[in-house]
Amino acid sequence: MDFRLSPEDEAFRREVRQFLEENLPPDWSATFGDESSDYDAVDARMRKALVKKGWMTLAWPKEYGGMGASHMKQMVFNEELAYSGAPGRDRQGLGLVGPCLIVHGTEEQKREHLPKIARGEVLWCQGFSEPGAGSDLASLQTKAVRDGDDYIINGSKIWTSYAHRADWMHILTRTDPSSPKHKGISYFLLDMKTPGIEVRPLLNMTGRRGFNQVFFTNVRVPAHNILGQENRGWYVATTTLDFERSGINFSAQLRRMLEDFTASLKSLPPSSPSSLTHSRVRLRLAELSIAILVGRNLSYRVVSMQSKGRIPNMEASMSKLYSTELTQYVSRGLMDILGLSGQLLQGPRAPFGGRAPMQYMGNMAQTIGGGTSEVQRNVIAQRGLGLPRDS
Repeated sequence: MDFRLSPEDEAFRREVRQFLEENLPPDWSATFGDESSDYDAVDARMRKALVKKGWMTLAWPKEYGGMGASHMKQMVFNEELAYSGAPGRDRQGLGLVGPCLIVHGTEEQKREHLPKIARGEVLWCQGFSEPGAGSDLASLQTKAVRDGDDYIINGSKIWTSYAHRADWMHILTRTDPSSPKHKGISYFLLDMKTPGIEVRPLLNMTGRRGFNQVFFTNVRVPAHNILGQENRGWYVATTTLDFERSGINFSAQLRRMLEDFTASLKSLPPSSPSSLTHSRVRLRLAELSIAILVGRNLSYRVVSMQSKGRIPNMEASMSKLYSTELTQYVSRGLMDILGLSGQLLQGPRAPFGGRAPMQYMGNMAQTIGGGTSEVQRNVIAQRGLGLPRDS
């Protein structure tokens, strides 16, 4: 592959960087990765600015209000926003709900939802995983039973990011318990203001509300809110348009974090065991930097394949596997460099503003969400290496 960008893509990268400099607070790096007190205000301002530029739906087809951007242009955009920690985008609505609507939605559903997603007026959450159905998602048990013009939903979803803020949920339910597990699932668009929905917070190891558990008690959803055909929801959920899905955000975020971390070490006295004057520290930083560059190159490989009309199957799993394990590798590296002082979460003596231990704990979930490392290794083994499925 060619790692050089075209002059047009390089110009677009410069344009995105200038846009971010103009629209993000000057000290945004200080709150990178943290929902600070002004996060909501910055998020709202960024959303309006992205809509005005037409970048909110950069990769959507032009007939649905997008710009029909190339894979590389979308990747450049994603990389720059991830590096800067810029808020403003609803990833569920833009990357999952929108594409599924474009392929499977009725004209009424498209008219109702696509413009609102494109204008950044709604926030979506995903109702897929359940307490007993994670990697084996097709084992889900939340039921939807037809009742006249409605379906009645009962059950529970877990690990639901932003459910406490979301306006809508796209949810998978079991509508035919007698069918094979992949063939009895239906996909619904559910208004989160519907009576019978209860959202309970799940605090992660850092004490933050990263996830929620959502309970459904006789929740009525109109039959016209079903996306695609009844009992064909599994196949709707696996829909992906030809968008860029390289996972470039992982390496971009880690690259920014390592740069900020290295800058923080420059203020330490030479007597500190974490000072840059020690070769041990410099060598470890070099190792981490190289590992991040490898992750970035794996993402570029995926985009390069997509640009040539090829489907990155094993390659996408390789990028996901490596990138999520990389987050933990880098976090461990930062903690090793800081030593015992790296355990301090706050206060004037906490190095790097306490970000290292927060990242260390927060990144524990990366190799589970979105398909575990074990699932990715199975994909690589079976679809990439042609190994037989374990009987």
